[in-house]
Amino acid sequence: MANLEVKFCGVKFSNPTVLASGILGVTASSLKNVIRNGAGGVTTKSIWLEEHIGHKNPTMFGTEHYFVNAVGLSDAGMKKAAEETFPEYNKNKPAPIIANIVASSMEDFAKLTEEITKCDPDIIELNLGCPNVEDQHGKPFSCVAADAAKVTKLCRAMTKKPLIIKLTPNVSDIATVAKACAAEGADGFCAINTLYGMGIDINMRRPILTNKSGGLSGPGIKPSAVKAVYDIYKATKLPIVGTGGIMTGEDVLEIMMAGARLVGIGTMVNYRGVEGFGEIVKEMEKWCEENGVKDLEEIIGVAQ
Repeated sequence: MANLEVKFCGVKFSNPTVLASGILGVTASSLKNVIRNGAGGVTTKSIWLEEHIGHKNPTMFGTEHYFVNAVGLSDAGMKKAAEETFPEYNKNKPAPIIANIVASSMEDFAKLTEEITKCDPDIIELNLGCPNVEDQHGKPFSCVAADAAKVTKLCRAMTKKPLIIKLTPNVSDIATVAKACAAEGADGFCAINTLYGMGIDINMRRPILTNKSGGLSGPGIKPSAVKAVYDIYKATKLPIVGTGGIMTGEDVLEIMMAGARLVGIGTMVNYRGVEGFGEIVKEMEKWCEENGVKDLEEIIGVAQ
């Protein structure tokens, strides 16, 4: 049987599947349940410095091909994470945990990095998809290479934990943004965040979501994720959590061949249930056995 263990920034995962941020990651018990169902690790929902309400319902809709959500990164804030989520998860910790943090200012990103480090996550993930309130046009940090690099530099100074940057595909050249972050101390990346999406109810003649538009995920965006991972890996050679449209074991292997070392899985849960993690691992094992792959190191970035 193939060895599915991988190391990411020095952290060992029993297999490369990781719960993506924002999916089932509300409580420590729900995170541990994902591990019991076969995942190699988990990522928290995006954690804010203070409580963040999010958007009003309806916040999501989907089809067999895609899913659109505008939940708005709702979260109880750093206090709950520090007092409840991490102490409970780290008690008999079943697998590595990636702390995803989000802020609308560079100062808050730095503060959050310092505070979340005290919770002892294995890896810190900066979600740079939130609009930068310091920018006159309110562009997300990950849309501007200089902004993404500056946030990376500030947060790098606040922690010795592995620091990875979650990047948006909604840019003309994701590799340029990645290289700018790498130059300021990023240890790796998570790609991709959601694409932009929208749906209109033709009977009501208005947008389905209260927020009008939202983040597009699901099987339809996998080719974009594969391309982004390929470009980032080619440009930086740093470890990547490849995520976006991953539904099967074959999808995991494909994005790893593009350069991913871990694979974030989220919307799959809506289609296959949380037990899909274990099923995906079995699908990977079956493919590896049929194709003579003994260790996943043999395939990471092999398509470059």
